[in-house]
Amino acid sequence: MSWDPAGEESGSSVRPITERTLRATLRAQDGVAIDAAYDPGRTPGGNVAIVLAHGFTGDLERPHVRRAAAVFAQHAAVVTFSFRGHGRSGGRSTVGDREVLDLAAAVEWARSLGHARVVTVGFSMGGSVVLRHAASHRGRTEARTDAVVAVSAPARWFYRGTAPMRRLHWVVTRPTGRMVGRLGLRTRIHPYDWDPVPLSPVESVPLIAPTPLLVVHGDRDPYFPVDHPRMLAEAARSQGGAGAELWLEPGMGHAEHAASDALLDRIGTWAAAAGAAQ
Repeated sequence: MSWDPAGEESGSSVRPITERTLRATLRAQDGVAIDAAYDPGRTPGGNVAIVLAHGFTGDLERPHVRRAAAVFAQHAAVVTFSFRGHGRSGGRSTVGDREVLDLAAAVEWARSLGHARVVTVGFSMGGSVVLRHAASHRGRTEARTDAVVAVSAPARWFYRGTAPMRRLHWVVTRPTGRMVGRLGLRTRIHPYDWDPVPLSPVESVPLIAPTPLLVVHGDRDPYFPVDHPRMLAEAARSQGGAGAELWLEPGMGHAEHAASDALLDRIGTWAAAAGAAQ
């Protein structure tokens, strides 16, 4: 696999990467260039598209992202993209804050390609983003989602209760850590603190209803223990909400790497059905 310099834009706005897949450079609302790809799925022309939001340090070309996209493509068209600061996208990662704008651009692109129903599926950081996006874009038809799946998502910000999360905070908050992120993890991280602090995932969930919501989490997740998905599910039932479907997966670890093909297939089945029902 060949790589262009991180964040560098192609001279062409839309370019093929396979016979079936288009590659595009999108623009987030704040002008950041977002690298994206589209697979029409097993039945081109279908009504539903799944937009896949990867985790921190991922990008659309990572093998685990491509594997998930290939499974989802058995159920619907699939849009993958690289969050800002990741892969060939521009800008710097804000670790879940302004990434909502990147996801909105990808959803808008899916609709522009003819899909009336769009389901967002996010992993880890991407899971927090799909929840916040669903809460904040309900009134914008072109950027709204018709169903949401959050896999291995945190419920609250600044969690340091596990060793992997303490290491992640070092990468994000320290100059040396950000250098490791840039050189070792191919992720360019914004050096400034959030100002203001964005609405947390658990605060966002009550605002999502009546949009269908699925929360998926492994009971051996080394980053976020099971109180996180349970908090999200409980928040979905608060304030008279319709609630969320919760899948606690025995033996599963964290995010895309830990999701088996069988689990991804179940998620794709749920997403396609939930999208088509709206």
